Amino acid sequence: MPQPVPEETEIEVVLVDDQDLFREGVRTIVDAQPGLRVVGTAGDGHEALEVVDRLAPHVVLMDVRMPGMDGVEATRRLFSPERVAARATPLQVVVLTTFDLDDRAATAIRHGAAGFLLKDVTPARLAHAIRTVHAGNAVLGPQELTALMTGTFRERTPAPAAYDDLTEREQAVFDGVARGLSNAEIAAEVFAGESTVKTHVGAILRKLGLRDRVQVVVFAHRHGLV
Repeated sequence: MPQPVPEETEIEVVLVDDQDLFREGVRTIVDAQPGLRVVGTAGDGHEALEVVDRLAPHVVLMDVRMPGMDGVEATRRLFSPERVAARATPLQVVVLTTFDLDDRAATAIRHGAAGFLLKDVTPARLAHAIRTVHAGNAVLGPQELTALMTGTFRERTPAPAAYDDLTEREQAVFDGVARGLSNAEIAAEVFAGESTVKTHVGAILRKLGLRDRVQVVVFAHRHGLV
């Protein structure tokens, strides 16, 4: 289970949506939550890049469908190697969509987003999602993530050499993460303690150059490993 961020830790949020009324409504909801604060807003992808580069928030709530530069392209640019290297504060993006299992949401996740939320999400769920991604976890379940990724990669590429550098135990843990299992479930499969599994997950992320468990799932589908 994702561990919530302590409320005394203020999480700075940027909202990106082309509808003024929706932005103001979400701002009101977020600012009413303990430990959350909206520090900036943007009406399209171009403006989002400028605002995020300038304010360095912790979390971006990104509308996936906007005129001009949409949320998918903005997410891709936010996680470009150049921006990631220049960023002092880790960034998490949650895309907002009106369609469940949206193909654009799937593409945004491939580009680095930590998950998606429907725009009719409840205030409590929205606040929990912000805290969850700030803690480094995904905001969608393994079944949703698998459904999004299935069929996304029409041409799968061979796994890089770094995957072969994983130990046999690390590959077993990788397989569990790719299937959406929790650390406890993986521990039961590989006959190890949860703390050991957590250590293996950290090693996997480091060796493969991935940020989080969501990117492990994406990596597995991209390279036909699940």
